[in-house]
Amino acid sequence: MKKALNLPNILALFRIALAPLMLWFLVDRNNALFASWHPSWLDYFAGLIFVIASVTDFFDGFIARNWNQMTKLGSIIDPLADKMLMLAGFLGLMLIDRASIWAIFLILSREFFITGLRVLAVAEGRDVAASMAGKVKTVIQMIAIGFLIMNWPFATALLWLAVALTLYSGYEYTKEYFKG
Repeated sequence: MKKALNLPNILALFRIALAPLMLWFLVDRNNALFASWHPSWLDYFAGLIFVIASVTDFFDGFIARNWNQMTKLGSIIDPLADKMLMLAGFLGLMLIDRASIWAIFLILSREFFITGLRVLAVAEGRDVAASMAGKVKTVIQMIAIGFLIMNWPFATALLWLAVALTLYSGYEYTKEYFKG
């Protein structure tokens, strides 16, 4: 168990813990604890939590690859942490009416479908490494979530770009699965 709890896995677990905290700042705006806060401060805290979580996503992968600390646990919790962070961000933004329900539906549908496809591939003993399109999709999703949290210009356009890249990378994964 010691080997499994290395720094990359601790960072992924930290990201898992940050996801509901970010969601709380996004959606629990009527909480008595926040009664004296301006709503923009809730956005700032949610945004800060999201940035910290996103940075841990980069570093856990970088450290795991470059320090030879890849584990089976990490191969499970890293994508889980990513999905939880994205789910918290997208659902929270949808609930505060900053993200289109259709965009979120398309993104989450693709994520569930490809996760299932990846589970099938692993069961068949096939490689399921993230493609470049999948990595770009994740970065654009993160940027879109950040812009939406902060309510910045072009946030909606970035969300729809994320939808397009999400669907494209899903197509790539599906094509690769059925090819192999």
